[in-house]
Amino acid sequence: MSIFTNALSGTRARYLLLGSLTLNLVFAGAAGAVALHHATKLPPLQPIVGMNRGVEQRFDHIAASLPANDANILLGEFHAQAIKLATAETQVRLTEQAVRDSLRAQPFDPAAVRAAMAQTTLAKDRFYELVHETVAGATAKMSLAGRQALADWRRRRVAAVVTQ
Repeated sequence: MSIFTNALSGTRARYLLLGSLTLNLVFAGAAGAVALHHATKLPPLQPIVGMNRGVEQRFDHIAASLPANDANILLGEFHAQAIKLATAETQVRLTEQAVRDSLRAQPFDPAAVRAAMAQTTLAKDRFYELVHETVAGATAKMSLAGRQALADWRRRRVAAVVTQ
């Protein structure tokens, strides 16, 4: 019976050793991953307050309310202008951040705030100009039903919010 007991304890010892090695490898891997993460840590991208929806999501939302062919036209125009629109939208975000930074600056400089706000106004004007050019280019190709749906889009959106 002692041979059977020794064989059983040898099997247990092997499983315990295998389990211990597995846990050690898991812990070493986790510690290595944390160390690597901290060694190569980049600052996280933070969403800009007030700009949680980008221009692409807005065009998608509008297109969802249009007839299929007209939605494809609108999205096609958007994709043709996507780089310009994204660049203009980014510029708006950067100028808004510059306003926030100038408001927080010590010593405070009202002229810097005015200049940053003027840059934001210019960036927003350019962005809206591009959005309007994109929509106007699409509407020239749309059906009458699509243009009417686009004209009523805001009213339907406001009515849906009021009824909720």
